[in-house]
Amino acid sequence: MRIASTALAFVLLSAPIGAAAAERFDTAPRTAVVSAFPPEMAALEAATSNKKEFTAAGTRFVTGTLEGKPVVLFLSGISMVNASMTTQAALDRFHVSRIVFSGVAGGADPDLEVGDVVAPETWAQTSEMAYAREVPGGFAPTPGLVSDLPNFGMMHPRAVTVTQDPKTPEDRLSFAADPALIALARKSVEGLVLKRCAADQCLAKPPKVVVGGAGGSGPVFVDNAAFRDYAHKTFGARVLDMESAAVAQVAYVNKTPFIAFRSLSDLAGGDPATNQFPVFLRLAADNSATVVRAFVKALP
Repeated sequence: MRIASTALAFVLLSAPIGAAAAERFDTAPRTAVVSAFPPEMAALEAATSNKKEFTAAGTRFVTGTLEGKPVVLFLSGISMVNASMTTQAALDRFHVSRIVFSGVAGGADPDLEVGDVVAPETWAQTSEMAYAREVPGGFAPTPGLVSDLPNFGMMHPRAVTVTQDPKTPEDRLSFAADPALIALARKSVEGLVLKRCAADQCLAKPPKVVVGGAGGSGPVFVDNAAFRDYAHKTFGARVLDMESAAVAQVAYVNKTPFIAFRSLSDLAGGDPATNQFPVFLRLAADNSATVVRAFVKALP
């Protein structure tokens, strides 16, 4: 009996502590400023003062002051699952008042150019699909698994099931940015001048900031003109990235205001020659950071 009790005590003491038991690193209300990977976050972290670092589950969180406002900066990691995990971790570890994403994306709207910055009002998961079986004359998706949206070959769009309330799960095709943050974005971008040149290459037109419309996200780097056109026509997507819709979903479930600013580093397959991402990544990241800094400065 004594041996069994000792063994049980050892098991209890050595068992890992779940995330739910973790204490918050910091209790001050802060705006979470998120980027996917280091080049997108560099300018924002450089402009942040009074920095303090924390680490949880491999993610580095930096608290401090950006444009006079308390923030917590972190990298979401590239793609949907990483973005979901790190955003939830931030909400669990910090007192997050709102979430602001700053990063680059591929342009899907033919009216937009590389360097432009877009803040969509809604975000769809454009690669949430059912892959249908091929039948004579086309494809036959499994009944009840797809939406009414047009398909892209064998790929049929699906809604995402979310549970803000476990008793009433709902299927959603998109997640909205916070209307008040969208309204503030429209005011804060007035008069901003964005970068036009990267190294020895300059853009044909001065970049602009566009607030409104839709964005799309999925675990896919899109460099395909046909899918770009499909995403724009089907979802209304102006930009395509790999994280924003996932963060929007986490924000929705946690009832936390959210907005994302994405600057075009390429045209997602609509580029005149090869993909321009390697050339204009830094310019696009800096332009997004410029807009986000102006937005954070305008926050109440």
